[in-house]
Amino acid sequence: MDQNELARIGASAGRRVIGVGALLGLGALLLYVALVTPFANVIWQGAMIACGLAAIWGSQAMWRATSIELILTEEGLFEDNGAVLALMDNVEKVDRSPFAMKPSNGFLIILREPMPRAWRPGLWWRTGKRVAVGGVTSGGVTKPVADIMTLRVKQRDGSMEL
Repeated sequence: MDQNELARIGASAGRRVIGVGALLGLGALLLYVALVTPFANVIWQGAMIACGLAAIWGSQAMWRATSIELILTEEGLFEDNGAVLALMDNVEKVDRSPFAMKPSNGFLIILREPMPRAWRPGLWWRTGKRVAVGGVTSGGVTKPVADIMTLRVKQRDGSMEL
Protein backbone atom coordinates (compact mmCIF):
# COMPACT_ATOMS: atom_id res chain seq x y z
CA MET A 1 0.00 0.00 0.00
CA ASP A 2 1.15 3.54 -0.70
CA GLN A 3 -0.05 4.99 2.59
CA ASN A 4 1.60 4.76 5.97
CA GLU A 5 0.57 1.63 7.81
CA LEU A 6 -0.66 2.32 11.35
CA ALA A 7 -1.54 -1.25 12.39
CA ARG A 8 -2.16 -4.72 11.02
CA ILE A 9 -4.67 -7.44 11.93
CA GLY A 10 -4.10 -11.07 11.06
CA ALA A 11 -5.08 -14.50 12.31
CA SER A 12 -2.39 -16.63 13.90
CA ALA A 13 -1.79 -20.13 12.52
CA GLY A 14 -3.12 -21.76 15.70
CA ARG A 15 -6.36 -19.81 15.68
CA ARG A 16 -6.86 -20.54 11.98
CA VAL A 17 -6.37 -24.28 12.49
CA ILE A 18 -8.70 -24.42 15.51
CA GLY A 19 -11.45 -22.37 13.79
CA VAL A 20 -11.28 -24.27 10.52
CA GLY A 21 -10.93 -27.60 12.33
CA ALA A 22 -14.06 -26.91 14.37
CA LEU A 23 -16.11 -26.22 11.25
CA LEU A 24 -14.63 -29.17 9.41
CA GLY A 25 -15.36 -31.43 12.40
CA LEU A 26 -18.94 -30.19 12.56
CA GLY A 27 -19.42 -30.87 8.86
CA ALA A 28 -17.96 -34.37 9.15
CA LEU A 29 -20.10 -35.15 12.21
CA LEU A 30 -23.29 -33.97 10.47
CA LEU A 31 -22.51 -36.07 7.39
CA TYR A 32 -21.71 -39.11 9.55
CA VAL A 33 -24.98 -38.80 11.48
CA ALA A 34 -26.93 -38.27 8.25
CA LEU A 35 -25.47 -41.39 6.66
CA VAL A 36 -25.61 -43.86 9.57
CA THR A 37 -28.86 -42.83 11.26
CA PRO A 38 -32.12 -44.11 9.76
CA PHE A 39 -34.43 -41.12 9.33
CA ALA A 40 -38.22 -41.48 9.17
CA ASN A 41 -38.31 -38.74 6.56
CA VAL A 42 -35.83 -38.39 3.70
CA ILE A 43 -36.20 -34.58 3.87
CA TRP A 44 -34.52 -34.51 7.31
CA GLN A 45 -31.68 -36.64 6.05
CA GLY A 46 -31.25 -34.33 3.06
CA ALA A 47 -31.24 -31.29 5.34
CA MET A 48 -28.59 -32.91 7.55
CA ILE A 49 -26.42 -33.66 4.51
CA ALA A 50 -26.88 -30.10 3.22
CA CYS A 51 -25.86 -28.65 6.60
CA GLY A 52 -22.80 -30.92 6.72
CA LEU A 53 -21.72 -29.88 3.24
CA ALA A 54 -22.33 -26.21 4.10
CA ALA A 55 -20.09 -26.52 7.18
CA ILE A 56 -17.34 -28.14 5.11
CA TRP A 57 -17.65 -25.39 2.48
CA GLY A 58 -17.54 -22.81 5.30
CA SER A 59 -14.33 -24.30 6.66
CA GLN A 60 -12.70 -24.00 3.26
CA ALA A 61 -13.93 -20.41 2.88
CA MET A 62 -12.63 -19.57 6.38
CA TRP A 63 -9.20 -21.02 5.55
CA ARG A 64 -8.92 -18.76 2.48
CA ALA A 65 -10.33 -15.69 4.26
CA THR A 66 -8.11 -15.91 7.32
CA SER A 67 -4.98 -15.88 5.16
CA ILE A 68 -5.78 -12.21 4.47
CA GLU A 69 -4.42 -9.46 6.73
CA LEU A 70 -6.21 -6.19 7.46
CA ILE A 71 -4.21 -2.98 7.33
CA LEU A 72 -5.15 0.26 9.07
CA THR A 73 -3.82 3.41 7.39
CA GLU A 74 -4.57 7.12 7.66
CA GLU A 75 -7.19 6.60 4.93
CA GLY A 76 -9.06 3.68 6.49
CA LEU A 77 -9.12 -0.08 7.00
CA PHE A 78 -8.16 -2.24 4.02
CA GLU A 79 -7.41 -5.85 3.16
CA ASP A 80 -3.80 -6.52 2.19
CA ASN A 81 -4.97 -6.94 -1.42
CA GLY A 82 -6.35 -3.37 -1.42
CA ALA A 83 -10.05 -4.08 -0.87
CA VAL A 84 -11.73 -1.40 1.27
CA LEU A 85 -13.46 -2.34 4.53
CA ALA A 86 -14.11 1.22 5.73
CA LEU A 87 -12.70 4.63 4.87
CA MET A 88 -11.97 6.89 7.87
CA ASP A 89 -14.08 9.68 6.33
CA ASN A 90 -17.07 7.32 6.39
CA VAL A 91 -16.57 6.05 9.98
CA GLU A 92 -19.10 7.45 12.43
CA LYS A 93 -18.21 5.36 15.49
CA VAL A 94 -16.13 2.40 16.64
CA ASP A 95 -17.81 0.16 19.23
CA ARG A 96 -16.00 -2.42 21.38
CA SER A 97 -18.64 -2.64 24.09
CA PRO A 98 -19.60 -6.08 25.40
CA PHE A 99 -23.15 -5.73 24.09
CA ALA A 100 -22.24 -4.72 20.53
CA MET A 101 -23.09 -7.32 17.91
CA LYS A 102 -19.49 -8.07 17.02
CA PRO A 103 -17.28 -11.10 16.49
CA SER A 104 -15.22 -12.63 19.26
CA ASN A 105 -12.14 -10.53 20.15
CA GLY A 106 -13.29 -7.88 17.71
CA PHE A 107 -15.01 -4.56 17.27
CA LEU A 108 -17.82 -2.95 15.33
CA ILE A 109 -17.49 0.03 12.99
CA ILE A 110 -20.61 2.12 12.38
CA LEU A 111 -20.45 3.89 9.01
CA ARG A 112 -22.09 7.15 7.95
CA GLU A 113 -23.00 5.82 4.50
CA PRO A 114 -23.79 2.16 3.75
CA MET A 115 -21.38 0.06 1.74
CA PRO A 116 -21.97 -3.17 -0.23
CA ARG A 117 -22.35 -6.40 1.70
CA ALA A 118 -19.20 -8.48 2.07
CA TRP A 119 -18.01 -11.34 4.25
CA ARG A 120 -14.70 -13.01 5.03
CA PRO A 121 -15.57 -15.86 7.43
CA GLY A 122 -13.57 -15.69 10.62
CA LEU A 123 -12.12 -12.26 9.84
CA TRP A 124 -14.75 -9.60 9.06
CA TRP A 125 -18.20 -8.93 7.65
CA ARG A 126 -20.02 -5.84 6.38
CA THR A 127 -23.71 -5.24 5.89
CA GLY A 128 -25.19 -1.80 5.34
CA LYS A 129 -23.66 0.66 7.80
CA ARG A 130 -21.97 -1.97 9.99
CA VAL A 131 -18.54 -3.49 9.64
CA ALA A 132 -17.54 -6.14 12.21
CA VAL A 133 -13.90 -7.15 12.54
CA GLY A 134 -12.69 -10.15 14.54
CA GLY A 135 -13.36 -13.84 14.96
CA VAL A 136 -10.20 -15.92 14.80
CA THR A 137 -8.09 -12.82 15.43
CA SER A 138 -6.43 -12.10 18.75
CA GLY A 139 -7.93 -9.46 21.03
CA GLY A 140 -4.41 -8.14 21.59
CA VAL A 141 -4.21 -7.32 17.88
CA THR A 142 -7.72 -5.96 17.30
CA LYS A 143 -7.97 -3.78 20.42
CA PRO A 144 -5.18 -1.35 19.38
CA VAL A 145 -6.72 -1.00 15.91
CA ALA A 146 -10.09 -0.14 17.44
CA ASP A 147 -8.42 2.34 19.82
CA ILE A 148 -6.51 4.05 17.00
CA MET A 149 -9.67 4.32 14.91
CA THR A 150 -11.61 5.71 17.88
CA LEU A 151 -8.95 8.35 18.48
CA ARG A 152 -8.84 9.31 14.79
CA VAL A 153 -12.63 9.68 14.66
CA LYS A 154 -12.67 11.83 17.81
CA GLN A 155 -9.82 13.97 16.49
CA ARG A 156 -11.56 14.38 13.13
CA ASP A 157 -14.84 15.36 14.78
CA GLY A 158 -13.08 17.91 17.00
CA SER A 159 -14.03 16.27 20.30
CA MET A 160 -10.41 15.57 21.16
CA GLU A 161 -7.04 17.22 20.60
CA LEU A 162 -3.94 15.09 20.07
